[in-house]
Amino acid sequence: MEVVYEDNHIIIVNKRSGEIVQGDKTGDRPLSELVKDYLKEKYQKPGAVFLGVVHRLDRPVSGLVVFARTSKALARLNKMFAQGEVHKTYWAIVPKGGVEENPSFTTLTHWLTRNEQQNKSYAHQREVAGSKKAQLRYRVIAGGDRYQLLEVQLMTGRHHQIRCQLSAVGMPIRGDLKYGAPRSNPDGSISLLSRRVEFVHPVSGQTISVEAPLPDGDALWQKLYQTAGQSL
Repeated sequence: MEVVYEDNHIIIVNKRSGEIVQGDKTGDRPLSELVKDYLKEKYQKPGAVFLGVVHRLDRPVSGLVVFARTSKALARLNKMFAQGEVHKTYWAIVPKGGVEENPSFTTLTHWLTRNEQQNKSYAHQREVAGSKKAQLRYRVIAGGDRYQLLEVQLMTGRHHQIRCQLSAVGMPIRGDLKYGAPRSNPDGSISLLSRRVEFVHPVSGQTISVEAPLPDGDALWQKLYQTAGQSL
């Protein structure tokens, strides 16, 4: 676990692929518990440590996760996330297609339905029964021989939204077998990174802007990053 920002009210950590943010049916120890252990040891806290989960990342996704250390911060962050006041930027590696590097963003709009049994979302071009509107913006910031690096900004927060919407337009995320990638990544990850988070601190009012490091052990991330240059 890597802490990238910490104060009395908030802690932001860099999640590794394969970690779960909150406990689930697998019984694996979640990131939230690891953060509690870290806080308990660092500050020698007796008894239970408070930690509020305000958002999640899919298990194979890496990058920034924001936790609240106080009930005041939790209530305010929950409201900020619901109102779109927390700005999250993702990077995704997808197969190289017909889209060239472009400083302008393209907006994708779909209506997503969710299959609980499959733990998968499906994209539709128009509203259908049980669907929810999903929007994101993306731009190509680097290209290689076979892959390109996208910057993605979510405009809504739906189940598997980035994975589903990019796949729907012929750009499945590298390693994401569930959404159409031809092969998995060796470490079981998918090439989707919660790269940057920006928001006004819910207590101090200061602007918080934090970036995640690139995933270790995958040279393609570094190669595309170096190619990106002025697009970043």
